[in-house]
Amino acid sequence: MVRPVNVHDNLLFDTSFTELLESMNRLGISLVDSYLTLDSGFDDGKNRNQIEYANLIPVIKPNLRGLKDREKINAKLDAFEEVQEIYRERYKIERCFAWEDSYRKLVIRYETLQCTFMGFRYLAYSMVNLKDVLGRK
Repeated sequence: MVRPVNVHDNLLFDTSFTELLESMNRLGISLVDSYLTLDSGFDDGKNRNQIEYANLIPVIKPNLRGLKDREKINAKLDAFEEVQEIYRERYKIERCFAWEDSYRKLVIRYETLQCTFMGFRYLAYSMVNLKDVLGRK
């Protein structure tokens, strides 16, 4: 689904989530008891209920902005502590996208052929992994 960049992701969640479930259903893939990891912009009771209703496990970093009640803050943080390790895995993916953005050739797609674009992408990932193996020297 393509939408304008000035539309907040949270407004697109309902449609996107429904399309995800429909696609998985058509493919015969069950997502029951799978984790759905989202950032704090999606920390909304409606989103959580929708995810839980679909028998998925929401892993959403708590959005503490606007909360003054210490008990509510502690309750949110305690609930998140149970799934915090799963959320840390999300960071690895986000970091990979950030590394990808450090290669100008991949930030803006100049290539018209898919195979050329993917070749540059594989080269960038190889360079990232090589830096990790050899160190940051």
